[in-house]
Amino acid sequence: MRSRESQPRLIRAMKDAFALPDLRRKILFTFGILVIFRFLVHVPLPGVDLDALHDFFAQHQLLGMLDLFSGGAMRNFSVAAMGVYPYITSSIIMQLLVPVIPSLQALSQQGEAGQRKINRITHLLVVPLACLQGYGQLTLLSSQGIVGQLESLTIVTIVISMTAGTMLLVWMGELITERGIGNGISIIIFGGIVASLAEMVGRGELAWKESPLGFMTFIVLGAATLVVIVVFIEAHRRIPVQYARSSFRGGRMYRQSGSTYIPLRVNTAGMIPIIFAIALMQMPRLMASYFMNPGGENPNFWNTVYHVFDSGVGPPLGLVYWGTYFLLVVGFAFFYTMVVFEQMNLPKTLQQHGGFIPGVRPGKTTADYLNAVMKRLTFGGALFLALVAITPFIARVITGVTVLTISSTAILIAVGVALDTMKQLESQLTMRRYEGFLK
Repeated sequence: MRSRESQPRLIRAMKDAFALPDLRRKILFTFGILVIFRFLVHVPLPGVDLDALHDFFAQHQLLGMLDLFSGGAMRNFSVAAMGVYPYITSSIIMQLLVPVIPSLQALSQQGEAGQRKINRITHLLVVPLACLQGYGQLTLLSSQGIVGQLESLTIVTIVISMTAGTMLLVWMGELITERGIGNGISIIIFGGIVASLAEMVGRGELAWKESPLGFMTFIVLGAATLVVIVVFIEAHRRIPVQYARSSFRGGRMYRQSGSTYIPLRVNTAGMIPIIFAIALMQMPRLMASYFMNPGGENPNFWNTVYHVFDSGVGPPLGLVYWGTYFLLVVGFAFFYTMVVFEQMNLPKTLQQHGGFIPGVRPGKTTADYLNAVMKRLTFGGALFLALVAITPFIARVITGVTVLTISSTAILIAVGVALDTMKQLESQLTMRRYEGFLK
């Protein structure tokens, strides 16, 4: 029998995690919630041609992104069809409104009580957003002939069911955050991504038959994408900070200094710029689908728009779509990062706690220094996100494989959630003097 020291570090950490009753309970609770989520994905809503719906999703990248957040529920048109996307939209809207609206900004400065009120407003905003998105989704599917003619009462029932499904998933995600391991909303999305791996394996067999060399190249590119994403998610720059403290001993005042650092992440915006860019890129195509002439008739202006904004078109026309997509991701990354960074107000926080950056004067000079550093870091992070966003196009051009797609956004989400969850398990094990997952 192998000794404990000879076992791999990951296996030892997993055994230690399940050996602790409270940690084992958290892990099993999280797993149980994910099982319930997967059942909800397969509870269907009426009146939809599922085969036509699957073909429609394959042609629209934005809907594919929404299906990613719902864990395949949207492709099945289940009660959880919208997933947690309305909640994500509501959270993004609130993050952008807090620094703009004075009353919300005042709430954000009230500590934990203010944050609870902002969270309550975020949850209330989810309901109208979910209703609008549910009705919009029904209208879109109806215009494509995927949903038949429905009575008004049936439409209201479906929209309410979809909204209730979203709120149920948000509640389940918060239960995971409170009683399980990791960020609950992220874990729900992660569960959907992992569930789609089986379908990807099945398509891999078709890709091998289509082009063995292209398939092997595809695997190499996928592995390289994974490594780059891990590196950039963890990448940050440490800004040294010193704190001056005063203490009285024996009637005299002594000054003591402590040092720490501020970790400024290269990719502060996460995947939000990609979501914004995809939504903006798909709007012209969705709009054109209402006004274009049917196939076989003389094409009009809207037919051209529909074709230009097709993510599946190869070069040279595809360069227009993917080049614009690249620039939008870079722009949104800068915009969102600057908004979030200004909201953090690090110079004021440092000054209030007696901290300063060595060699930099407090106040406006510190603010200018941090802004300059953040802009340089954001430039690298924006280029990284933009390259991740266009990876599917690059992989398709290099490998010639069409039945498989490197879902770089899915990899970005999965890696981020996995690393965050492992760090939480690491901290739980370290507190109990066990070795963790990470070195």
